[in-house]
Amino acid sequence: MAAVGDGPWLDEAAGRLVRPFTVSNGRTEPSVALDLISQVMATGVSPLGYLGPEHAQALDLSRVPVSVAEVAAHLRLPAVVTKVLLSDLLDCGALTTKPPAFRHNPTDRSLLEAVLDGLRRQL
Repeated sequence: MAAVGDGPWLDEAAGRLVRPFTVSNGRTEPSVALDLISQVMATGVSPLGYLGPEHAQALDLSRVPVSVAEVAAHLRLPAVVTKVLLSDLLDCGALTTKPPAFRHNPTDRSLLEAVLDGLRRQL
C-alpha cells in the first residue's frame, strides 16, 4: 500500500519502489557542478521531451529559490542523484542556479570555533 501523497513510488512495506539510480538512468555525474547549498529556481521555461516524475517534483519545489540539499530531502533521494536531476533541468533551461554567496574552508579553525561557541551558548 502506498503512503499518502507519495503515489506509486513508495510502498510502506517495501520502501522505495524505484531505486534512486534508476531515476537518473544510472548517471552519477551531473553535467553542471552543484554544491549542496547552491540555490536553484524555476525559470518558467517548460522542459522539452519527457522528464520523469522526480524531475517534475524538483521543478515544482523550485518555484521559489531552494537549495540542492532541500530538494534532495523533499524528494527522499541521495544528493548525487538529485544533482543529476537538477542538472537535467538546468541543461534544458527550466532551472537557473546561483552558487553559494560565500565559501568557507570546512576545516577553518576560526569557523569551527565560532560554531562551537554558538553551540555552547545554546546549552
